[in-house]
Amino acid sequence: MNSSTIAASLKGGEWLIQPSLAKETFIPEDFNEEQQMVKEMCAHFLESEVIPVVARLDQQEAGLMIALMDKAGEQGVLGTSLPEEYGGLGKDFITSTLVNEGLGGGYSFSVAVAAHTGIGTLPILYFGTPEQKSKYIPKLATGEWKGAYGLTEPNSGSDALGAKTTATLSADGKHYILNGQKCWITNGGFADIYTVFAKIDGKEFTAFILERGMEGFTQGPEEHKMGIKGSSTVQLYFQDCKVPVENLLGEKGKGHIIAFNILNIGRLKLAAAALGASKRSINVALQYASTREQFKTPIIEFGAMQHKLAQMAIRVWVLESALYRTAKWIGDKEHTLLQEGKPFNEALLGAADEYAIECAMLKVDGSEMLDFVVDEGVQIHGGNGFSDEYDISRAYRDSRINRIFEGTNEINRLLTVDMVLKRAMKGRLDLMSSVMNVQKELMSIPEFGADDDAPFAKEYKAIANYKKAILLTAGAAVQKLMMKIEQEQEILMHIADMAILTFNTECALLRAHKLVEQKGEQSCEMELNVMRVYLYDAADLIHKHGKDAINAFAEGDEQRMMLMGLKRYTKTEPFNSKEARRKIVAHLRTSGLYPL
Repeated sequence: MNSSTIAASLKGGEWLIQPSLAKETFIPEDFNEEQQMVKEMCAHFLESEVIPVVARLDQQEAGLMIALMDKAGEQGVLGTSLPEEYGGLGKDFITSTLVNEGLGGGYSFSVAVAAHTGIGTLPILYFGTPEQKSKYIPKLATGEWKGAYGLTEPNSGSDALGAKTTATLSADGKHYILNGQKCWITNGGFADIYTVFAKIDGKEFTAFILERGMEGFTQGPEEHKMGIKGSSTVQLYFQDCKVPVENLLGEKGKGHIIAFNILNIGRLKLAAAALGASKRSINVALQYASTREQFKTPIIEFGAMQHKLAQMAIRVWVLESALYRTAKWIGDKEHTLLQEGKPFNEALLGAADEYAIECAMLKVDGSEMLDFVVDEGVQIHGGNGFSDEYDISRAYRDSRINRIFEGTNEINRLLTVDMVLKRAMKGRLDLMSSVMNVQKELMSIPEFGADDDAPFAKEYKAIANYKKAILLTAGAAVQKLMMKIEQEQEILMHIADMAILTFNTECALLRAHKLVEQKGEQSCEMELNVMRVYLYDAADLIHKHGKDAINAFAEGDEQRMMLMGLKRYTKTEPFNSKEARRKIVAHLRTSGLYPL
């Protein structure tokens, strides 16, 4: 690779058409001393304050969740990324992401904190007037007031703009009168401050700040849920609810801007929480497999168990690599916008919007990775995994909601491709040139020259080919289907999965390469095995998704030509993944805990 052709700072989605340098990629091993201390503080808080009382939380013991959140506020956890002028710590985006990961293993507590610090606080911070921010943010930063968010309604889930709750200006012009209801409101049972969306005169979708105790504002009983039983989830009811006009949040009729921008950040933070929960679940499964004996042998000795544990560790490490690469991009973009004179709120919102594609992909992969980890964790426990006496059963139940939170995974897959295509149409991404180059290459004779002797040359070539497989499939689908492609959701989701797998593989390779440059190859055996197993498996998965997509819109000679090209771009050399996985588990056993 010629370093002069590689962009140091990629725009959102640009990784698909541009290579990257390992030395310019942020990896978790680059955390500074303060960030490591924050991570350790969160881990200590979980182990000392939360984990001992999780069973009581699941019983919704009165006042317990509030008391824990108060303690978190005292430690500064709730205001990590909030500006110092509002009582926060003013830390960078990576540090705030680390807090989400660090508290992610706290079951229902993690959900309550994430809702408070994210959707419960950020709408006011980013879109509030100076008066609104001064009134609410300092108390949200310390946890004196708890935050919640009311968007979903019984008949509008993914279609948020289909909300039926209305707001009408009172005759004296001093209040908006809200009528309607919201459902599935996390922290709803005890929150003090709510960001609620309603349509003014049934037309203009707008956000409002509501306070507990406002006239006409009531809540329903706690919902009985499959998981996250300790978190408060209620319906909110508005019957001629009087909201002062000064509590309108943002611009009238622009509530969608608030809702969608907050989701970008929330999706990345959800992936971070899923990462923390996954690491905890791996440790639970690893310890069980090391002590549980069958046929007078610890079950970790059996190949089937080693395959499971290794695959759990692989997916966690790869997600972590993608998460912090993206978090650094967002942090850098925020810093650049601040230097350009943008206000704090516009800087972070602009940075999150730039990398909305990656945030959507991380949300999908993070939630599905956690589901995989806890499912295999239950399997490793066997019948005991089905018992409430074992933590893994709680982890299993609590995981499932994450594929629905922050936009369902189906919606996020569709958004991933939709955002890429829209950016290409607007000229923000030069996809067409890359698509045309791949189509030309398919018509030429493949090159079989000597392999590049640069480090990881074969792996970088494989990833470049995975990207070509995406461009081949997506480019042909758009050319063939044109505007009808929006209706072909199955095709779009296949392309999204190809993108997620490719982005993850590249992030894993860049991290492994950088670690080898820092520590030497002998010190990175586990990381190299993790990266190579994921890269090897990704080839078959990308091929399967590409084949299913192509077969859905192409036929005849066109179909045969594209399938031949897809096969070329997903071809891999033989690799003993079984042996690599066994080495990964050997490393886990030596460490006793997930070590990376």
